[in-house]
Amino acid sequence: MTTTIFFYTASILLTLLSYFRDKEKTKMALKKAYKAFTNLLPALIPMILFVGIMLTLVSPDLIGKLLGDESGLIGIIIGAVLGSIVFMPSFVAFSLGENLLIGGAGYPQVAVFISTLMAVGISSLAIELKYFNNKTTILRNVFALLASLIFAGLIGVIL
Repeated sequence: MTTTIFFYTASILLTLLSYFRDKEKTKMALKKAYKAFTNLLPALIPMILFVGIMLTLVSPDLIGKLLGDESGLIGIIIGAVLGSIVFMPSFVAFSLGENLLIGGAGYPQVAVFISTLMAVGISSLAIELKYFNNKTTILRNVFALLASLIFAGLIGVIL
């Protein structure tokens, strides 16, 4: 909570500082930020609702069974598969990761879920294949998956 207050306070103070230094640039920046925010809302609202509904429907016990510390390698594989398929922006993914940890998921399982979510793109495969050749796309996804699994293994050993 104190981190949130710190960042909000810093944002407000820096915006005020910017405003006093150059009112026009600050107004222009705030207008651009508002426009970017309103353009992002149509994609953001359904994702937030999806995460909220899923966290409501999926009990902490189920999260613990599927992705908990006791789930071991099976939980890591489940996290890797889910992360590879699902698509969401990073700021939603990190919030979801925190909520999964609070709900009883293990660190390696959440790590592999988040890292595959960010790096492996099964849901965006068609678009990627359109711009890159098949070999490049497949190799990138395979290496991203392997790196995510190694990352989860390291976290499991360290923590």
